[in-house]
Amino acid sequence: MFKVKRVYDHGNGSEGYRVLVDRLWPRGIRKEEVDLWLKEVAPSTELREWYGHAPEKWAEFKKRYFAELKGHEEEVDRLLELAREKKDVVLLYSSKEEKLNNAVALKQYLDRRIKK
Repeated sequence: MFKVKRVYDHGNGSEGYRVLVDRLWPRGIRKEEVDLWLKEVAPSTELREWYGHAPEKWAEFKKRYFAELKGHEEEVDRLLELAREKKDVVLLYSSKEEKLNNAVALKQYLDRRIKK
């Protein structure tokens, strides 16, 4: 099962296997706070800059992001395998935007893949 959490919202460590899904390492976060950094599944710099967390671009952002993810099947499969092994995988992001960010979109993509 996948969960989404802001990397700056510190937990008690029992919420699951913590995977950072941003392209850039977040300031002030120690390596020990993350189990795996999988920057390959983050949106490209060009897509991230185009989107800019503009709500009116959300649907198109997801469409373009999902197309990019198809080019990273190995990393996507790794996340799916982690979910099978670890049960709970926490997709970490650093954006202040809590509802319309790449980790939320990635969770939707992964959840659809699990159902297939």
